[in-house]
Amino acid sequence: MYKLSEELAIVQTLDFFTPVVDDPYIFGQVTAANALSDVYAMGGRPLTAMNIVCFPVKTMDMSILKEILAGGMDKLREAGVILVGGHSVEDQELKYGLSITGIIHPAKVILNTGARVGDKLLLTKPLGTGIINTALKGGLADEGAVSRVIECMVTLNRKASELMMEVDVHACTDVTGFGLLGHACEMIEGTDVGMVIHSDRVPFFPEAKELAEMGLVPGGLYRNREFRINMVEIDPRVPDYLADILFDPQTSGGLLISVPGQEADMLLQRMHEEGIGEAALIGEITAEPKGKITVE
Repeated sequence: MYKLSEELAIVQTLDFFTPVVDDPYIFGQVTAANALSDVYAMGGRPLTAMNIVCFPVKTMDMSILKEILAGGMDKLREAGVILVGGHSVEDQELKYGLSITGIIHPAKVILNTGARVGDKLLLTKPLGTGIINTALKGGLADEGAVSRVIECMVTLNRKASELMMEVDVHACTDVTGFGLLGHACEMIEGTDVGMVIHSDRVPFFPEAKELAEMGLVPGGLYRNREFRINMVEIDPRVPDYLADILFDPQTSGGLLISVPGQEADMLLQRMHEEGIGEAALIGEITAEPKGKITVE
């Protein structure tokens, strides 16, 4: 984030992806939605974007690239964002990403730190996209589950961001590759507050349960768990599949918002009224244990 004046701050983000779905148009949409989320999580308004492409021109038809860029462009239009250019290189592996520039008043920037004791935690999208996408790559995913996951991934966090700016939000992060618990750890790491996650309140795709029980989970889930397990205490009564889902790396996931308790119910109701039906209150910020997350 760069402060430009007393009334305007510029926020810039960059996300870079390899394909998470087979359809190139949908892949473009998902990538754009994911890139935009960083600005939405800060309460900002994205304005411009630049494409970044690595493409194997000798082994892949250019029509695929055309569809990817079309998907990204359509999602940018939906967000009211102007594409101002981009960069492309020849590579052996397909990659696509976007650099997003947005604006926000300096006094209203929402960071991923700053949660306070008594805050409630609101999650705006269900978990399990990483697990189901892994099953998709192996040809084991149910078509209905894939359709629901795609709909979730291409949905912008724009409305959720606009609604959270109507209340006194203390912290927010978008839930992506580090999983819910990984990003939640970032919110309290090195602070004098703790966090409780009520696992039975966390929304997730039902199909992720069966797949996790089969052991069909992405490698990133294990890395997330290994990296953050020293900050997380999981009650033995929490099922193993649910613990997996909480560490599952998400693609274009929802927002995790820390909001004062007295305003949390109102914000949740507003989100439900505006069509964010999966939004749920999943925990709270506590005084103890400091810098730790308890999952119960």
